[in-house]
Amino acid sequence: MNRLSRQQRVRVASALVEGNSIRATVRMTGVAKNTVVKLLRDLGAACQAYHDEHVRGLTCEHIQTDEIWSFCYCKQANVPAQLQGQEGVGDVWTWTAIDADTKLVATWIVGLRDADTARDFMFDLADRLADRTQLSTDGLSTYVDAVQKAFGDEIDFAQIVKQYAAKRDPGHRYSPPVCTGCHKRAISGDPDPEHVSTSYVERQNLTMRMSMRRFTRLTNAFSKKLENLEHAVALHFMYYNFCRKHQTLRQTPAQAAALADHQWGIDELAGLLKTAESN
Repeated sequence: MNRLSRQQRVRVASALVEGNSIRATVRMTGVAKNTVVKLLRDLGAACQAYHDEHVRGLTCEHIQTDEIWSFCYCKQANVPAQLQGQEGVGDVWTWTAIDADTKLVATWIVGLRDADTARDFMFDLADRLADRTQLSTDGLSTYVDAVQKAFGDEIDFAQIVKQYAAKRDPGHRYSPPVCTGCHKRAISGDPDPEHVSTSYVERQNLTMRMSMRRFTRLTNAFSKKLENLEHAVALHFMYYNFCRKHQTLRQTPAQAAALADHQWGIDELAGLLKTAESN
């Protein structure tokens, strides 16, 4: 990384956070592919470390969580027999938790859509919160046990369960299924029905697909290695929280959550590398 100037780092980071693929970033910046990948890994790790240290003591009143699908190496149905069960091959899910008021992404985790990942996700979320909060999730059953273990009775927890049409027109195979209804159910505590929703976190899913090339469907831009996906996600959320001004809030989520006193620039984001290297 010492071979890249500060200006080059900023240019590469700018291209990556705006949703460009590795190869597109190479063409735009003139930086070698391996160097771009190394910068992604190093900067992603620095972003993860900064988030883990500073995004804590949150006073969120309404948290929404969801999971978004992607895959590494190949889709689950195409995983070769010799790679079945290997970590980082096949379906991968990114779990996210967003503050409905400040739009801050409090935490995330990349893993499977299973009970172990749900527990790790919830314990990490609980460790970042300073006060009792209301939590809204979808109807995934693994949330119930994970939330109970992580929070006990110190949370107001509800799920919003949606029903979808069983059959779809074959001509619309890539369109989302039609939602035919939904209902809210309280799981623990005293959740306010008016705030039981996953709309903000579902909108964040769209932001992820638009802002990270490797989440784009029906392309060959998917992640080939799990660690690269993890670093790309960390870079995206650091940029989203600290650098990207929310149009409704007119400030960054980090500013709204009192985690920053100004909007970060890309140079400040890229500067996390220098801080990491000096440590």
